[in-house]
Amino acid sequence: MLGVAKLRPEQTNEGKLLPILGHGMQSMSIGYLVDEENPMIWRGPMVTQALEQMLRDTLWRGVDYMIIDLPPGTGDTQLTLSQKIPVSGSIIVTTPQDIALLDAKKGLKMFEKVNIPILGVVENMSLHICSKCGHEEAIFGVGGGESMAKDANVNFLGALPLEINIRTDGDEGTPTVVKDPDGRIAQIYKEIAKKVSAKLTQQEKTLSSFPSISY
Repeated sequence: MLGVAKLRPEQTNEGKLLPILGHGMQSMSIGYLVDEENPMIWRGPMVTQALEQMLRDTLWRGVDYMIIDLPPGTGDTQLTLSQKIPVSGSIIVTTPQDIALLDAKKGLKMFEKVNIPILGVVENMSLHICSKCGHEEAIFGVGGGESMAKDANVNFLGALPLEINIRTDGDEGTPTVVKDPDGRIAQIYKEIAKKVSAKLTQQEKTLSSFPSISY
């Protein structure tokens, strides 16, 4: 998605990995370290160990914001972040569909329980936009993400449409914000980013504190 699929991280003499740079953004992924056709058949502890290594053993340089893209759910990866990594906040991404909202709500509740602030909710695939005629249709439902944010008393950050250019731009390795910076989709992304940045500046420095568990 950043046009760096064929690159591999370099390693320093101290054993640190240098992040891959794409469109001015540093990134690190297990996908950079293994063959793309090689399935990662790992148990939970192996995944969490890899996550910690990528965070701590990467030589990040002048990072303003570090964003970790998590899989859906409330599994080992999320719990590892909550227990071992200082986390300033979480962003919940969902589609408007009821079945997707169920998982998103569980994720939101989990972050609340482990004392990680919820920065807001993003609704993805909000509307389908026809590439031929521009007709908009809410094929996954209407207002699910916004309703979820209202019920949880958190910010609704914005809604992204299901538009073919987002997919094709990502496959080409040129994000829509870079390819068409003044376009409608780029403006939505930028507005979401501004809201997240504003929310972070309003809150005190937060370190997640995992609750004690009694039996």
